[in-house]
Amino acid sequence: MRSLIFALALVLAPLAARAADAPAVAAASDLSAALPEVAGAFQKATGQTVKLTFGSSGNFTQQIQNGAPYEIFLSADESYVQTLQAAGRTQGPGELYAVGRIGLFLPKGSPLKPDATLKDLGAAARDGRLRKFAIANPDHAPYGRAAREALQAAGVWDAVQPKLVLGENVSQATQFATSGSAQGGVIPLSLAITPQVKAAGRFVPLPADRHQPLRQRMVLLTGAGPTAQAFYRFLQGPQARTILARYGFTLPARR
Repeated sequence: MRSLIFALALVLAPLAARAADAPAVAAASDLSAALPEVAGAFQKATGQTVKLTFGSSGNFTQQIQNGAPYEIFLSADESYVQTLQAAGRTQGPGELYAVGRIGLFLPKGSPLKPDATLKDLGAAARDGRLRKFAIANPDHAPYGRAAREALQAAGVWDAVQPKLVLGENVSQATQFATSGSAQGGVIPLSLAITPQVKAAGRFVPLPADRHQPLRQRMVLLTGAGPTAQAFYRFLQGPQARTILARYGFTLPARR
């Protein structure tokens, strides 16, 4: 029995060590559907794994500045990467990896019209059809800031603002919108095209000129190890780009 336990320990020890060595990746919530596929393709190609954590880019920036042990940061707003670079927390300026899109999502049974001008949304806020509307918190979530800009550009911000329910990040805002607890919301295209969200309602892309471009930048952080560096290179390769494009991201031109 003792020899069997010893043999199992020899087999399992490398697996445990490899799991412990998996670098921590901080990623914007709009990647919560696409990035696990990219990480799976990376594992299949290299046998190496990464640990993915999703959240708002603003919160991650604060955590990294306070010493959180992430090795890669994929931000939904490149200005956060630039902030970390200025603070000496990155290995260089990073790379633009995608440009995101937002749209109006209406759950099944919503009294709102799928109107990309958002005029019906403003009317619904005034006539009582709209009780709750979901966006990510614009104070620290780039997709929430883009949603606020789009509502302001449509001239409906003042009417809609009292009805807002704010998600901690855009994944949570999408949950609010798809669960039916809100009559609608502004969510990312990258989440809207997943089967679960498609089945929950209807998505209408908003004009890209109604908000500042969602230029998404990734970067290696100081202290990133070999596996993180390999994943960073993989993210710029054809397999990762194909997956990101399938989730609706606009990709930068290859160098």
